[in-house]
Amino acid sequence: MTERADRVLIVGAGIIGIACAYYLRKCGYRVTIIEKDEFGAACSQGNLGYVCPSHVLPLTEPGAIAMGIKSLLSPRAPFRIKPQLRASLLAWMWQFAKRCNHRSMLRGGRHLHSMIAASADEYRKLLAETSMDAEWKESGLLFVFQTERGLQQYSATDDLLSAEFGLASTRLDGGELNDFEPATRPGLAGAFHYDTDAFLRPEKLMSNWARLLQDDGVEILENCELQDLEKQSGRITTVTTSKGTMQADQYVFASGAWSGRMGNMLDCKIPVEPGKGYSMTMTRSQHCPSKPMLFPEHHVGVTPFDDGYRLGSIMEFAGFDASIPDFRMRQLRDSAAPYLREPGGDEVVEQWYGWRPMTWDSLPIIGRLPRLANGILATGHNMLGVTLAPVTGRLVSEIAAETRTFVDATPFSPDRFS
Repeated sequence: MTERADRVLIVGAGIIGIACAYYLRKCGYRVTIIEKDEFGAACSQGNLGYVCPSHVLPLTEPGAIAMGIKSLLSPRAPFRIKPQLRASLLAWMWQFAKRCNHRSMLRGGRHLHSMIAASADEYRKLLAETSMDAEWKESGLLFVFQTERGLQQYSATDDLLSAEFGLASTRLDGGELNDFEPATRPGLAGAFHYDTDAFLRPEKLMSNWARLLQDDGVEILENCELQDLEKQSGRITTVTTSKGTMQADQYVFASGAWSGRMGNMLDCKIPVEPGKGYSMTMTRSQHCPSKPMLFPEHHVGVTPFDDGYRLGSIMEFAGFDASIPDFRMRQLRDSAAPYLREPGGDEVVEQWYGWRPMTWDSLPIIGRLPRLANGILATGHNMLGVTLAPVTGRLVSEIAAETRTFVDATPFSPDRFS
């Protein structure tokens, strides 16, 4: 590593901010991260930890907006838009609705495909080079179906993933599924197994990655909130924080779901809405799954860890609502019950929520700020923050160095909203 004199200040210590810090430091930059809350909280902590090439299709799929409209009258819907008269959300929903068609879905998927594949490779390099313990396992991901109808309907999606993106799966019917994953209940219709997918324990990755960065000289300041910017001649000169003023040569804004509130400060439209998700982490049950699973018919996912077990799901557009309703926790267990011999462990270790940074086109926002030449935006990763963290970090380091990016970053530029 060649040391540079350049200083980079990163706003946000979630998984995207940490990944940016790693690659920037690897390039020799002096790096400071500020975080308004505690390190690694929000969506970087309690998610399911999937690194999933199988999730290449964007949320803007045909029928998504109809499902959202129907949810207005159903507080318990797994995909829900809470009734609210908020101009930014209405504008976001309008743009989202315009993209809920087959052509837009495929176009977004093609942009994401190269990013996801590259990120999985970056994870393998990262874990090999650093020897970090993140409980990384490449056991694939199972899409499990209770009914024959659900299995057959998903078969069309599986065909599309294979034809358009080369993502082949193994189909498991009935008893084959029980043999492959004994934790599943007998009598299920079947499943599709994508062996390209991997998973990790996100909170372990975050804590070990932060320790590695601090050992390498990266400064992480918690409870340090960005309050204002001073700008001159199209550049950021100084930032004001709750811990005083700070200066750097370049600034990276990786504030997740809060990024949407920073548009005026950054002279840039940032159409990011918080999409709330929930999870429940428990002790391992006697019949704990050996592989992560999704149950699309009930909209819930499962991840087994070395010493725990996590259920997660739900997409709520409810603003920055910080509650954890009891019915949502019951919903996670109840939704897993038709599929698993034991849908949970005896002891609940943690109940969690987080706000995913959702863009209306389902693509992340990565690139130079249009009007502030030394500012870089890295946000809007939707439900793929863990999956896309390493590729985002590497892209940001290449953008900062003004070198050619190893993946085409043009589709993710903030300029697309101008």
